[in-house]
Amino acid sequence: MKSRIPVAITIAGSDSCGGAGIQADLKTFAALGVHGTAAITSVTAQNTYSVRAVQDLTPEIVSAQIRAVAEDFGIDAGKTGMLHTEEIIKAVASEVSKYNFPLVVDPVMVAKSGAPLLKPEAMNTLKEHLLPLATVVTPNKFEAERLSGVEIKSLKEAEVAAEKISEMGPKAVVVKGGHLEGTEVTDILYYNGRFWRFASPRLDAKTTHGTGCSFSAAIAAGLAKKMDVPEAVESAKNFVALSIKFGLKIGKGYGPVNPMAHLYREASRHDVLLNLEEAKSLLEMHPEVAALVPEVGMNIAMAARYAEGVGDVAAIDGRIVRTLCGVRAAGNPKFGCSRHLAKYIIEAIKHDEDKRAAINLKFSEETLKILEKHRLTISSYDRTKEPEEIKRVEGMTISWGVKEVIKNVGKVPDVIYHRGDLGKEPMIVVLGRDAVSLAKLAVEIAEKKRASNA
Repeated sequence: MKSRIPVAITIAGSDSCGGAGIQADLKTFAALGVHGTAAITSVTAQNTYSVRAVQDLTPEIVSAQIRAVAEDFGIDAGKTGMLHTEEIIKAVASEVSKYNFPLVVDPVMVAKSGAPLLKPEAMNTLKEHLLPLATVVTPNKFEAERLSGVEIKSLKEAEVAAEKISEMGPKAVVVKGGHLEGTEVTDILYYNGRFWRFASPRLDAKTTHGTGCSFSAAIAAGLAKKMDVPEAVESAKNFVALSIKFGLKIGKGYGPVNPMAHLYREASRHDVLLNLEEAKSLLEMHPEVAALVPEVGMNIAMAARYAEGVGDVAAIDGRIVRTLCGVRAAGNPKFGCSRHLAKYIIEAIKHDEDKRAAINLKFSEETLKILEKHRLTISSYDRTKEPEEIKRVEGMTISWGVKEVIKNVGKVPDVIYHRGDLGKEPMIVVLGRDAVSLAKLAVEIAEKKRASNA
C-alpha cells in the first residue's frame, strides 16, 4: 500500500508577481515533499516594488475553499498569510476550529513594498479569534511590536514580546530577527515555557520578497510531516536562508526568494556525476592527455546547482594520473573529494553562475598560447604577493587568487594561472559550464601540442 503524502493548506492572498503569498507557499510545500492546497483570501495586483490593487474574496468563498480540501484530502497542517478584513479572519477561524489541524499564523500586516495588507480594525479580531487557534505564530519585529506592545531593540526584548504574544493563546511564537541589527539573524522561539535561539549569518541580498511567506509555509510543511515545533522552525530557517541566498534577481524592487533552490540542488547532483563520468571516460580514451597532467595529478570537477561549499562539488576521487599508455582515473566521481578545484568553482560562481566546472592542467607557455587562440579570457595571480595573513590560513590562497583575477579583469576569466611559489607547482585552471566541455577542450589542447611536437 502506498503511503499517503502529507497535505498542507495555505490560506492567504495571491501575489501576481509570484514571489510571495500562495505562490511562494505552494512552491515551498512542493520543495519540501508536501502536497500543497490553497484557500485564496484576496487577489492582489503587485510586483517587487508596489501593490497596485487588492480585491478581497467573500468570507463564504474563503470558507468553502477550506472545506473542499478538508472534506476530501484532510489537512495535516496549514498556514495563514494575508487576511485583509475582520470578516475573513472570523471565517478562517471558524473553519480551522472545525477541522483542528496544526496552524501556523503569519500575521501579515505590511507588504515588502510598504503597502498595508491588514486593515487596522482587523488587528483585534486577529488577536481574539485566530491567535488562540495557532500552533505557531511568526511575527517579524514590527508585527511583534504591534501584537505585544513591546518595543524591540534587542534579543532580550524579542523574548519578552514572544512571551506576551503567547499569552494570547498560541502554543508557540517565533519572533523573526531579520529587522534587528547585527551580523547574524537570530530568530527567537518561545514554546512550552522555554526559549530557543536560531542564528544564521546575515545575507547581503535584495532577493527577499516572500521571505516571511516561505518561512511560515516551511514550518507548516514540517508540522505536516509530524516534526515537533523546534525541529520544524530550525528546518524552516535553514530552508529560507538557502532560498534567499539563491533568490531570483528579477524585478526592479526586492527580488523573489527561490524556494526551489533546495530541490534543484539535490536534483542536479545525479546529473553532475553522470557528466563527470563521461568527462573521465573521454580523457582516458586519449593518451595524449598525459602531457597535460601536472606533477600533483589532474582533476576535473563540477558543482551542483546552487552550490555553497566543497560538499556540493564533485570530482574524481584520487585524481587522474599518468600511466605508461596515457591517463587513468584513480577513482570514480564523488562529491566532496577535491578541495582544490572546489575552491576555484565556489569562488567563481559567486560572480558567474555558469562557471560550474574546472580542470587543472600542467603549466606551460605553449598551453597558454593554445588557450589564447580559443579566444578565452585569461588572467593570472602572483602567489609571491599573497598577503601573510592569507598565507597563514589553510585553504585561503585559492579564494584570494580568484578574487584578485576578477578584480583585474572585471569578471570571472575562463582561464586562471599562477607561476607557483616556494614548494608550489605552477598551475593552469580552466573554468567552464560543465565537465564534458572542459574534457573536450583538454583533448583538443593535447592533440595540438602533440601535432606541434611531431
